[in-house]
Amino acid sequence: MENTKPEETWNAPQTVKPENKKVLAGVLGIIFGYLGIHKFILGYTKEGIIQIVLSVVTCGAAGIVGFIEGIIYLTKSDDDFYQTYQVGKKPWF
Repeated sequence: MENTKPEETWNAPQTVKPENKKVLAGVLGIIFGYLGIHKFILGYTKEGIIQIVLSVVTCGAAGIVGFIEGIIYLTKSDDDFYQTYQVGKKPWF
């Protein structure tokens, strides 16, 4: 009779999947796009401030940019979004 030891998985190395902020950034872009909150969520502070200033100057008309970006974020695949906006740091569209 052969003694087989059960494979232990509790200490096996695990792959850590990076946080994907796609849904959060997309929904905030659609709802609060004029405030640039979706930019701050993705770490684009300068672009977020630009979005706020443009919205104030245009009386909110520049909020359409955030709305469009929110839709773009939600329609991309998870991997494509991660590579484009979190790894590649593409700030606009």
